[in-house]
Amino acid sequence: MTDRDRYTPGPASGADVRKDGEKWTLILVRELRHSPEKVWQALTDPAHLREWAPFDTDGSLGTVGTVNLTWVGNPKPLETKVTRADAPKVLEYGDIRWELEAFGGGTRLTLWHKIDRRFISWGAAGWHICFDVLERLLAGEPIGRMAGGEAMKFGGWQRLNSEYAKQFGVKTPGWQPDAPKR
Repeated sequence: MTDRDRYTPGPASGADVRKDGEKWTLILVRELRHSPEKVWQALTDPAHLREWAPFDTDGSLGTVGTVNLTWVGNPKPLETKVTRADAPKVLEYGDIRWELEAFGGGTRLTLWHKIDRRFISWGAAGWHICFDVLERLLAGEPIGRMAGGEAMKFGGWQRLNSEYAKQFGVKTPGWQPDAPKR
C-alpha cells in the first residue's frame, strides 16, 4: 500500500466564507512546517504546482504579468493576470489571493478564493485535499496531485464536502460524483 493509498484527510477545519451575492469568498488557513520562501516556490513554480495544485500554468506565478491556467478537468486554458507578487508574502491572480506569514518556525498560509456560492463546499473540500498534498510535497513525501474529478471520487472528499456544507450552512449540490474509491 502506498502513502497515497493510506492518505485520509482530517476533519473540515480552518475555513470560513464571506457571502456577497452569488460569488462567495472561501477563506482557508493552514499552518505549514516550512519557511515562507519554500511555500512561495510551491505556490509560484509551474513544476511544483503540477504536483499539488488543481491547475497547471504555462509560466511562473511569481511575477506580475499574464499566464495561462489550465484547471484539472477543463482542457481550455484561461488567460489569467498575476496582479500582485510580493515574495514571499502576497500573491494575487484571477479570483485567488494567497498570504504567507512566518509563524512558529513555519508559515501560516491563507487562501481567499471567490467561488460560486453553489459550489463553496466543493471548493473547500478540494482545497483542503490540495493543502494536504502540498504539505507532503514540501516535507519530501509527495503523494501526487489529487484534484478535479479524481479527488471528487475519493471518499475523503465526499466527507469533507458534507462537513464544509454543514459548517457553511449550505446544501451540497444535487450532482454527486461516481461512487467513492474508498
